[in-house]
Amino acid sequence: MTSSAAASSSATQTPSQILSSTSWETTGAVDNAGKRRALSDPDVKTYVGYAYFDADGTFAMYNLDDTPKMQGDWKLTPDGKTRIITAKDENGKVRFTRSSPIETLTPLEFTYRTYPVQNNQSIYIDIVHTPTTHKAPIASSPAPSSSGSNSGSMAPSSMPSRPMSSHPTTPIAPGSR
Repeated sequence: MTSSAAASSSATQTPSQILSSTSWETTGAVDNAGKRRALSDPDVKTYVGYAYFDADGTFAMYNLDDTPKMQGDWKLTPDGKTRIITAKDENGKVRFTRSSPIETLTPLEFTYRTYPVQNNQSIYIDIVHTPTTHKAPIASSPAPSSSGSNSGSMAPSSMPSRPMSSHPTTPIAPGSR
């Protein structure tokens, strides 16, 4: 898609439609000083992976090795400037809720901001995602990664079987609504 086609497409879609219209892969990170940070950086690695935001308000995230990271519900604020995710376990119990300011949301880029130093918003890292054709893994993935232990990692049996399409639209887990 050319940038003018992307701009035209994003003008006809709501922010929620843009976010749920594609699968996303973490492809970069930039700090408040404008310095690129490695995806393996301790302040970045928890956020790295593949993300699938379904139009029904559910999501699944996987590490780059296709191990489950988290699942749950998502929404954007009415102005489209903040993404809110609620990570849930396999029984639908809330593990945490996280709000992240959106810096860029177009069909070609989804970037949100994180704050590695609690209560200090002058220090931040923007987590950059671009569309991917990577297929969502099937539930029989290997054991979950230990990276991002506070990110709501799920056991493989808790992750649902996802259809093999570039952006599945089935619910994440029974009782997770």
